[in-house]
Amino acid sequence: MPKASELKKGMIIDIDGVPHRVKQLESKSPSSRGSATLYKIRFDNLQSHQKLDVSFKGDDYLKEADCIRVPVQYSYLDGDTYYFMNTEDFSQYGIDADQLDHQIPYLVEQQEGIIALVMEDNLLGIELPQSVNLIVEDTPPAVTGSAATNRSKTATLSTGLEIQVPEYVVVGESVKVNTATGKFMSRAG
Repeated sequence: MPKASELKKGMIIDIDGVPHRVKQLESKSPSSRGSATLYKIRFDNLQSHQKLDVSFKGDDYLKEADCIRVPVQYSYLDGDTYYFMNTEDFSQYGIDADQLDHQIPYLVEQQEGIIALVMEDNLLGIELPQSVNLIVEDTPPAVTGSAATNRSKTATLSTGLEIQVPEYVVVGESVKVNTATGKFMSRAG
């Protein structure tokens, strides 16, 4: 049972028998002596998909939800349902697009390194790898004769995601993108 101070983004916590994923963490240290640090946590209810904001003291204990983490590969999209294949036993899991919200721009067919959060054979959500490689589909050409060295420009990637990239990146190039921040990390090798 983790303490509130040990929670990390993405952990699944049981709140009144319902699994909730930690979406945001914020710690607030009070100014008066002897007061406990408060942790303001935003959860996503994995059944109703509503947000829940709760504050805990650092030494409050929370119960981890009884879900398993399974390595999966993104297989395909059918209508509004994304399908993932368990890479160990090849079973399939489907999840609605509205449950993936901000993760969709990082999904590419046959992508591996994804962890599925499964409870009673139902896919509750996914955890993306820290970074993904995506192809640059559209970006303006570099400005020649410019003296500035650290310039960036907007690039549209293969999934429709738009990010800022260094001026030297060209169309067709593969780039590494941080899935937590949505920022360019490097050229993909």
